[in-house]
Amino acid sequence: MGQGQKGSSEQKDGRKRREDSPSQDDGHKCRVCRFPLLVALLQLLLGVAVTVVAFLMLAISPSLLARETPHWAGIILCLVSIVGFILYCVTYHPDERSSVQFIVKLLYFALCAVGLVISVLVVAFAGYHHAQTSSFSCMPAAEDCLCTLDPHDPIARTFTYEGVSDCQEITETLLLYHLLQIVLNLAQAFVCAVGAFIMWKHRYQVFFAGLQIGTFQQWHKV
Repeated sequence: MGQGQKGSSEQKDGRKRREDSPSQDDGHKCRVCRFPLLVALLQLLLGVAVTVVAFLMLAISPSLLARETPHWAGIILCLVSIVGFILYCVTYHPDERSSVQFIVKLLYFALCAVGLVISVLVVAFAGYHHAQTSSFSCMPAAEDCLCTLDPHDPIARTFTYEGVSDCQEITETLLLYHLLQIVLNLAQAFVCAVGAFIMWKHRYQVFFAGLQIGTFQQWHKV
């Protein structure tokens, strides 16, 4: 009888270890996907960089349009990173049993998706304005700078940049800023895509496999 009880207790211990080991591995995976600290830091740095470059562009001339100085995109990414830091600080509960945890994760996923779309939009704007500015022929006019795409066409559209006495700020400096915006927002779009993919993978890229042990049916998350 003693040996039988000992054998049954060993079987129970072995079954308990088998049941516990997947949950520990899954908990480790959840912590990696659950706390996007590195992603939030990169979003904050890139958002600040985009905002700073946009205000430097705006300092060249007040005539620049909002789509040419995308400080709004950098500010939005800073807000996304703040939600990521909040997500890092929220206490983890298995299977999203906390409503705060679920709301913050859903909000972070949605904001990462929005940040991806905004970054791609800024890249499109910056690419268009970079190509346009590289074709400018500019000449000073009092305290302004007049630029046109074809100086020999009398009815060609003329772009007036107020407060620019040196046209090289348009043809060189502004051109460089557009290129920086393209690079920064491409990196920003990639980081947002990574953040959204991490959240999606943790939430949906799981499935359940039924493993029958003896006469008991045990379900483990894979």
